[in-house]
Amino acid sequence: MNTGTTITAGIDGSRASLDAADWAAREAERRRLPLRLVHAGTPQRVAARVPDVDVPAGCARSALDRAAIQLSYAHPALDILARHTDAPAVPALLAAAAESQTLVVGSRGHTGHPAPAGFLAGSVALAVAAAAERPVVLVREGELPQDERAFTTGDVLPGTVPYRPVVLGLDLEHPADQLVGHAFETAAVRSAPLLVVHAWTPPPDDDRVPAEPSATVASPGGTHDRETARRHALSDTLRPWRAKFPDTPVSAEVVHGHCADRLLRASTGSGLLIVGRRAGERLGRAARTVIRQVTCPVVVVPHS
Repeated sequence: MNTGTTITAGIDGSRASLDAADWAAREAERRRLPLRLVHAGTPQRVAARVPDVDVPAGCARSALDRAAIQLSYAHPALDILARHTDAPAVPALLAAAAESQTLVVGSRGHTGHPAPAGFLAGSVALAVAAAAERPVVLVREGELPQDERAFTTGDVLPGTVPYRPVVLGLDLEHPADQLVGHAFETAAVRSAPLLVVHAWTPPPDDDRVPAEPSATVASPGGTHDRETARRHALSDTLRPWRAKFPDTPVSAEVVHGHCADRLLRASTGSGLLIVGRRAGERLGRAARTVIRQVTCPVVVVPHS
């Protein structure tokens, strides 16, 4: 699980980064943590100080302070810290992530896809998601507070509308506690349902293929036996977390097909998609595909 004490958002003045910062502010409120805004590179400076926001004198006075001002008005009870560093963006954000519970960055909408668009993740966002020590959330440009809530009709107060489901993609070969725990915590702070999806592709001529080497999911026999073994393994993996979060509704699916395709399908209509990345390794092909095409915010969680 995550031990950082802040939610951090990267600010570069773009619309995508401002939308990501607003998402980060809402997450900080949900988790009762302060929000830290980080701006890297050469700032444009102005003389005026920002009232009621902790922004050191001499720091960036344009993109950083505008974001801090807007968020302080939108979230008056939130403790907001704004910091500038002259370091390049990727090292600065990786350093900030190491001290945070979660790092949030923005991605522009991919105009090559029909609306609602997927991500056009920039090199900075991808580099950070591929190397950060803590979870990284990629938030698409245009993400609004109501997008994480369920669709309702009639007169309902915005804050009372239930959250959309949280979706977790889980590889049963590496069902890390950091990944599963983050998903349960994220669903719990939203009082949202959690959907856990494990996708696999049966090998050709399955009945003539020996059992898989992993003791976690291996079983003799054909596709049916293998799928049954995977369902049992998924149930066993989730059992202690269900007990720890008894108020979180959880559903689990073992499905056939490519991981990215099945996760994209499962995340349709969800509020958040969570995928894993083994610590010390780059983003896998499925994670990169999901980041490019998903229409909701996506969390990349590093795990051992």
